[in-house]
Amino acid sequence: MRIARWRSGDGTAEGFVIGDAVVAFPDARDVTSVLAAGLGAARELHDRVAADAGTPLTDVTLLAPVKPGAVRDFVAFEEHVEGVSAGVEGKSHVADEWYEAPTFYFTNPHTVLGPTDPVVPPVTQRLDFELELAAVIGGVPGSTGSNLTADEAAEHIFGYTIMNDWSARDLQAREMKVRLGPCKGKDFGTTLGPWIVTADELEPYGDDEGFLAVRAEVFVNGERVGEDLVSNMGWPFAELVAYASRASRVAPGDVLGSGTVGNGGCLGELWGRGYDLPPLAEGDEVRMVVEGVGELTGRVGAAVPAPPLPPARPRPAPRKRTFA
Repeated sequence: MRIARWRSGDGTAEGFVIGDAVVAFPDARDVTSVLAAGLGAARELHDRVAADAGTPLTDVTLLAPVKPGAVRDFVAFEEHVEGVSAGVEGKSHVADEWYEAPTFYFTNPHTVLGPTDPVVPPVTQRLDFELELAAVIGGVPGSTGSNLTADEAAEHIFGYTIMNDWSARDLQAREMKVRLGPCKGKDFGTTLGPWIVTADELEPYGDDEGFLAVRAEVFVNGERVGEDLVSNMGWPFAELVAYASRASRVAPGDVLGSGTVGNGGCLGELWGRGYDLPPLAEGDEVRMVVEGVGELTGRVGAAVPAPPLPPARPRPAPRKRTFA
């Protein structure tokens, strides 16, 4: 099954992609409620409308397929870490701590973009893309989504979508020197789409450990610059979800990105490996293709200058307060 949100002359709607058409959910359901009800309930809804003619995909504009409550982005590809570290540190290096547990950061759910939305970056000299596959969380009856085992976590994966984690590398580099972040180097835009493909659709690509051997490619202005197998992750998705749930909770609608694939999944990695490629600029087109999922195209819009902020005020001595 494929699940999408779209806009047409009749307004916005949410439902299934069946063949080359979109068909609205019955009973005025939306993606949020369908995810919460889980895969079994989604199959029942699909059966009810499977024979409907729907509206041709060519007559609608696809939106981001989910309004996530939280977006976690992992860094699960060793080759990506090796390449980016070479550009930042001058040599390839993967910290020992990377191997101990999957690491992620939270990004901004309020700046999620759909397949036709241009990204509006901050003023940056090093705009980059990041090719990722993302898991979308669904509901499981009787589960709180907390402290899950890997097997339990697998049941919470409703489906997958393509994710482009746009990055302003110069802003990110400054932020990471403070040992916190990334923040403004990342939170201006994350593109998701074109739809959610349910987890059962990708089961034929899975191996005995739960890795998905799907091919992922990225093209900039029509030229392929990167390709990898998603099975080159350090951990399968179920283990990422399980880790995210530790002493916490994953909830229906949450999005968990794999992190950038290796072998050219972003310009930052290629720069670290010595490739002389320009940063993204206004008007550039980034097209991502993930086997079994689909294609996601994003375009770079004009940067918007932000109002200035002063630097931190130096304090020559600790501020003191006299208490009565």
